[in-house]
Amino acid sequence: MMVNVQQNTVSGRKILVVDDSNTQRVNLSRILENAKHQVIVASSGDEAVEMAKQHHPDMIFMDIIMDNGDGYKATRSIKRDPDIKSIPVVMVSSKNNPVDKRWAEKLGAKGYIEKPYTGDQILAQLVQH
Repeated sequence: MMVNVQQNTVSGRKILVVDDSNTQRVNLSRILENAKHQVIVASSGDEAVEMAKQHHPDMIFMDIIMDNGDGYKATRSIKRDPDIKSIPVVMVSSKNNPVDKRWAEKLGAKGYIEKPYTGDQILAQLVQH
C-alpha cells in the first residue's frame, strides 16, 4: 500500500495582501516575499474580491477598515462565492475588540491578527491554514 506524504512546507504560496495603507501593504509583502511567497496586493475590499476571483490566491491577509468595501464586506463576498470561498482569509486590523474578532469569525475568517504585528505572527498563519 502506497502512502502519500505531504511535505509540511508553506513556501511558495500565492498570497493576496489587502490594505488601504501602502505602508502596511509593503510591510506585509516584504514579510511574505522574504519567506519565498508570491504576493499580490489590493487596496480595497472591492478590489480584493476581484483579485481573488482573478488570481485564486492560497490565502488572503485582509484589513478591515478600508474605503470601497471594507474587509468584512469583502470577506462575506468571498465566502459566498463558490469559486473562491475555500480561500482562507486572515483579518489583519488595528481593531482589537473581541466583538470584531467574533464577527470576523462568523463571516468566515480563519484568523485574526492585531496591528502592530510581527513577522512571526503573519507566517504562523500560513502554517495553520
